[in-house]
Amino acid sequence: MTELPASYAKYLLGRDELFVDTIRPILLQSAADKMQGVRVVIDPHVLQAHLDEKIPYGEIVEDID
Repeated sequence: MTELPASYAKYLLGRDELFVDTIRPILLQSAADKMQGVRVVIDPHVLQAHLDEKIPYGEIVEDID
């Protein structure tokens, strides 16, 4: 199994289980290809993450939609 880079693991620290379960699959996908970072969209009714080629690998950007 692919291990998360330290920056991703640190991002998940202290987050609730639902948050981790939602975001972790995309972090693992990013860690597997090592080509793209992750954009996390946080809105009062939405939590989603997706790979973003504009974000360097190992970085996470939070955004509101």
